[in-house]
Amino acid sequence: MEEHIKKEGEYRFIEVGEGTPMIILHGLMGGLSNFHGVTDYFPKKGYKVLIPELPIYSLPLLKTNVKNFARFLEEFIEYKGFKDVILLGNSLGGHVGLLHTKLYPKMVKALVITGSSGLYESAMGDGYPKRGDYEFIKKKAQDVFYDPAVATEEIVDEVYATVNDRSKLVKTLAIAKSAIRHNMSKDLPKMKTPTCIIWGENDSVTPPNVAREFHELLPDSELFWIEKCGHAPMMEHPNEFNVILDEWLQKRKF
Repeated sequence: MEEHIKKEGEYRFIEVGEGTPMIILHGLMGGLSNFHGVTDYFPKKGYKVLIPELPIYSLPLLKTNVKNFARFLEEFIEYKGFKDVILLGNSLGGHVGLLHTKLYPKMVKALVITGSSGLYESAMGDGYPKRGDYEFIKKKAQDVFYDPAVATEEIVDEVYATVNDRSKLVKTLAIAKSAIRHNMSKDLPKMKTPTCIIWGENDSVTPPNVAREFHELLPDSELFWIEKCGHAPMMEHPNEFNVILDEWLQKRKF
């Protein structure tokens, strides 16, 4: 996917297709290629799919937080000249999408969250990978998925490199603390944006009860489950994920 990354101004992003803008927000340890299934499928359905690289490691430490990622997203949307976007976020990306929708509700016509933080953050705070311990990091990466084989050597190596880079590790922990501070349980009942919640039944990072709570708190939300699936449904079951999302978008006429 690297060769498809565009560089414009301060932004690096993947952009595929023409039509309604669908902006995908990656997680803390998730690369842009995690959404390969989505970028293959939805441009054929009349969507312009974009995946901006969030400034997880490029902002100053004091500005490395969920709120500034949401502001970055708004600046990116304005830069591209979009209105009425669809946001799709996994893990931390879901949290950024939720906060952006709260801060700039008129810009977002639909929100899709999967394995999202914002209510429950064991994802990042529980037994964070020890620097230098490859086997521990490999096990943590495998635990993200129902099928540990999805955690390829490339994925494990990327996480290993991140946690052994002191600057990145410090910023990763700062983001984890920021995510906990930005708990959105009081905000969600006021957010009227139509929201599609797609969750893995076997998500051990943000367990199923988190999805149910999102569904209860968000006034206009629908909840869909994927069996034998962990924290990243769009990676582990891309076809099923795409069909669920496509049918929801068609039903809601997005």
